[in-house]
Amino acid sequence: MTTLLSTLRSGTLTLTLNRPERANAFNFEMTQALQNALASAESDSQISCVVLTGAGKTFSAGQDLSEMKQGETISYREHLEKTYNPLILQIREMGKPVIAAVNGACAGAAFGIALACDLRIARTSAYFVVGFGGIALAPDSGVSLFLSKYIGLGRAQEYFYTNKPIPAQLAHQWGMVNRLGGFNYQRVVDELTAEVARGPREAFALGKKAFNKAYYPNLAEVLTYEGVLQEEASKFDEHRRRVNAFFERRKTA
Repeated sequence: MTTLLSTLRSGTLTLTLNRPERANAFNFEMTQALQNALASAESDSQISCVVLTGAGKTFSAGQDLSEMKQGETISYREHLEKTYNPLILQIREMGKPVIAAVNGACAGAAFGIALACDLRIARTSAYFVVGFGGIALAPDSGVSLFLSKYIGLGRAQEYFYTNKPIPAQLAHQWGMVNRLGGFNYQRVVDELTAEVARGPREAFALGKKAFNKAYYPNLAEVLTYEGVLQEEASKFDEHRRRVNAFFERRKTA
């Protein structure tokens, strides 16, 4: 099955994460497919903006833990350097606007990807979960930087420590989500993306560079340091215990 679907309409490329049987969790294949699709979109003159969303009722559960459990020798730092770190930088450095259309639960690395996007539209029933603490890991995929920028350090640390979901309406109230949609969710997505797609491409690209310089001048450094911390966390017995418990719950569910 194709892990990433793409549709081009009126200058807007919609990329749909397509592993619904795994809650659209990222494996290496889907991460690579998304990187390739974004690179192609950047150089395609037909495309003015990109929308990232999930198939079914979930945006994405983040990293597929099954892939990480395949071998005890996997280096979490090296994995991040091949997958999420370049993907996050690619989204931020891409001249064309990237919009996250969050249609459902969004957790872990997928939360970082959504936060890296230029704008976020959320279904009113959607929610965001930091997720990493639940399996005794540190935040990665830029979550430590992006989330604290959007909702403040105190709130960001609270939601990391408690692993509580952030409902879409609260995320909108705090400015993390730009627009909400209920029964009219798809219309909200279509209207905003059409408006962005009609805009001046060159000016948008320069504007994005300005925002990156003002808000995220140290993004690459943060991503690298997150990888170092994640490598350390991956060696803790508590992490292994919680991952094993996760798979035991899945077996009995």
